[in-house]
Amino acid sequence: MTAHTNTLRLLPWTTPEGKPCFLSSGTDEGVLSRLADGVEAAQTSTGAEVLGGAKAVLADPQVGARELRFALARVTEVLGDVLRVAESRGARLSVPYEDEEGDEGDDPRLPAEAFG
Repeated sequence: MTAHTNTLRLLPWTTPEGKPCFLSSGTDEGVLSRLADGVEAAQTSTGAEVLGGAKAVLADPQVGARELRFALARVTEVLGDVLRVAESRGARLSVPYEDEEGDEGDDPRLPAEAFG
C-alpha cells in the first residue's frame, strides 16, 4: 500500500459503546493498520460464507421461521461489517482521475464495469 498524509482511517471495529474507531497515521504500513487489514479480510470472508448459508436457507421451501430469523440476524451482522469496510476503503481511495487537460472523469485505467 502507499503512504497517505494526515488521513483518518475508519477501523473495522467499534468502541465498547458502539462508536467508530479511527486511526490517524501517515502510512498504511503500521502494526495497527496491518491488523485492521487482517480484520477487514476476515470480515469480508465471513460475509461470503454467511451469504452462501443465507442462500441455502432461502432455497429450502421447508425452512421455518426460526431458521429464517437466524440467517437474517447473521446477514445483518456481516452486512454492517462489510459496509464499514467499504466505507473505510472508499475513504482511502485517491482523488478522481484527471486527464492531461485537467478534466475529471472516469479513470481509463480501471475496467468500465467499475463505473456501473
